[in-house]
Formats: sequence, C-alpha cells, structure tokens
Amino acid sequence: MTLYFQLLLFTISFPLLASWDKRFNYASKFKYLFPSIFITATFFIIWDIVFTKNGVWGFSETHTSNINILSLPIEEWLFFIIIPFSCVFIYESVKYFFSLDKYESLSRNILKIIGITLIIVSIINTDKSYTFWNFMFCGLFLLYSTYKKRGYHSIFFVSYLFHLIPFILVNGVLTDGNFDFNFYTDPVVWYNNDENLFIRFITIPIEDFFYSMLLLLMNVTFYEKFKS
Repeated sequence: MTLYFQLLLFTISFPLLASWDKRFNYASKFKYLFPSIFITATFFIIWDIVFTKNGVWGFSETHTSNINILSLPIEEWLFFIIIPFSCVFIYESVKYFFSLDKYESLSRNILKIIGITLIIVSIINTDKSYTFWNFMFCGLFLLYSTYKKRGYHSIFFVSYLFHLIPFILVNGVLTDGNFDFNFYTDPVVWYNNDENLFIRFITIPIEDFFYSMLLLLMNVTFYEKFKS
C-alpha cells in the first residue's frame, strides 16, 4: 500500500465511520454531497493534469502506485473525492456544534479581504503559474461567494480553520515523504519552486493553504446549492 493511499485512508476513516451518527446524519446528505464533489473534482482534475504535464508539480514514483490516468496517479484522483468528503464532514460538524450566526457578517468581510488580497498578489506574480492561477481562482471565487449573503460564510470560515489541523498533518507528509522535514528528499508531491512564491510552512507551499480553501469553498457552495 503506497504512502499516498495510506494518507487517504487515514483522512477518510473517521468521517466515513461517523457518517451514520444520528447527530449529524451525514449519510442522508450524500445525495447533495457527491454531485458537489463531482463538479468540483472535474475542475480540479483538469487543472491538475495541465499543471502536471507542464511540470508545475509532479508525483513520486516511490510513494504512489503505477496506476496512472491522464498523467495522474490513481491516488490523486481519489484525493478529490476523499478530501472534500472529509472536509464537508467537518463543515457539518461545525454547523451542529456551534452557533455562528452573529459572526456571519464578520466572516463574510474577512473572506472578501482575503479574496481581494489574493487577486492583487496573483496580478504581481504572473510569472509563477501556481501562485498566479491558484490565487486568482481562489480570489475570484471568494468574491463571487461573498457578493451577497448566503448564510454559511461563518460556518465555512470556522470549518476552514478546523480543517487546517488535519491539512497540516496530511499535506505535511505529502510534501515531505521521508519524514525528515525536507521537501527536497522524495516528497509524495513535489513542486517546481520557479512556479510558486517559495514560501513554505515547514514543507507546505503557502499556495496550498488557498488551494485547499478553494477546494472546500467550491464543494460547500455546490453542496448548499443542491440542498436549498
């Protein structure tokens, strides 16, 4: 079993087991969740294929299987199912345990500021493919999401903050690989540092934090749309 696949199993294990917990009743929402995952995954996989072929990032042959579809290891395809599944579970858990309505306006304004900042940073980094496209996509989607009240921005923002705990654990291993805190020694996912800001949180590129924000927000947006 590859290291990448082990990380995916670790990520989905608790959300999957807890899906039938009567407090969340997550399983009853699968009919809204999986169409959301499919739509979002389509966008991200196309982006992933293009960037992999252009050498913006790539994957270790040591830590991934030899099963590849359109230049991506099978684990990477599963990533766009398992990670959103687990993140939306966090979102539903936050919704259950916390009453955040009074923070809706504040959260919406914070997300607007983040969106505007990301677009500005992307514009001054057009020579760095990952930085430019990631920050531009995330910034524009944040502005689209926050241009009107939707009632879930506070839940989303707190969910995003909670998700950073497993994100740092899992992505830390993905960008390390050999557990030596060195992103040069055969990470599961490697990055061409000419195409990013070369700012790392331990081994994680700063861009990954907003890549994950976009992945979660797109899934939540479609998920809430299908539920309404």
